[in-house]
Amino acid sequence: RSTATLAPPERSPLMKKWFKTLATTCAIIPLAQCALIPGNSMAAEPAAQVAPAEPAATQPAVVDADPALWVVKDEDTTIYLFGTIHALKPGLSWFDEAVKDAFDTSDQLMLEIVLPEDQAEMAKLTLPLAIDPDGKTLSSRLTPEDREAYEAAMTKLGVPPAQFEMFEPWFAALTLSVLPLVQVGYHPDQGAEKQLTSFAKTSNKPVAGLETVEQQLGLFDSLPEDQQVAFLNAVVKDIDNLGLTLDTLVEQWSNGDPDALAATMNDSLAATPELAEALLYRRNANWADQIRARMDEPGTVFIAVGAGHLAGKRSVQDYLEERGLTVTRVEY
Repeated sequence: RSTATLAPPERSPLMKKWFKTLATTCAIIPLAQCALIPGNSMAAEPAAQVAPAEPAATQPAVVDADPALWVVKDEDTTIYLFGTIHALKPGLSWFDEAVKDAFDTSDQLMLEIVLPEDQAEMAKLTLPLAIDPDGKTLSSRLTPEDREAYEAAMTKLGVPPAQFEMFEPWFAALTLSVLPLVQVGYHPDQGAEKQLTSFAKTSNKPVAGLETVEQQLGLFDSLPEDQQVAFLNAVVKDIDNLGLTLDTLVEQWSNGDPDALAATMNDSLAATPELAEALLYRRNANWADQIRARMDEPGTVFIAVGAGHLAGKRSVQDYLEERGLTVTRVEY
């Protein structure tokens, strides 16, 4: 769709930070109505900028984490499947033991997406999708009651709601999903994808994506308006619980308990089944097709995707089993 006549708004420091973190954070939003990230990360000049939590005077104690890891293999191909949390707090030791061994023996790293390093490039990709091409305002899509709740949530986070009038509901929903987590200390730079990418560069491993940034953002942008509004309203309703929910998910992830992680996500998935289908299940099936095709090539690949994609029913593993592949949990 064309947005050639639209002039993008001037970007504040908060907007610039958001563009840097958007793609890594949005991946877990549909799974638990929270993001990172990761990962989650935004509008023109806010009334009061939202800053990350101040670091403690001393470094946090390192806590051992043992996230789940799976493997698919044949005579000449090995593919590891690692579930990630896109944004984390400092102090988790997860890149060790079997996870590090699998990564070190891999020839390539594959992520959900490979982020552009240039923030301007991220903005160039995002704004044409985020801005409504017909000029329809965000507030006009909401009922008076929902608009009041949305504006109160934005104001609480220091983001003037009026500055989002030109944007579509999915963009506002992502904003509200990211900022509360930044406030309580979560950040994509601590997330698994960011760390794995750094390790891959250090060891000269190629990094590829299962999707492009445009595809992932397009998943949100292509949602019907009623689903976008439902997504926004669900985030607003749960905004005070986002940090606590991610705390729970991180604990379950650290314990290597995908069943518990899936159970935590069930309520939010049940509330938005259309979003779950579009943003989770169809993607899981598509990734399984890509993995099945990759098994025809020799080598070892380390695939890291949001932990929710590897948990619960209709997970990537389920779709791989349907395609005749055996997926084994790596015990460590």
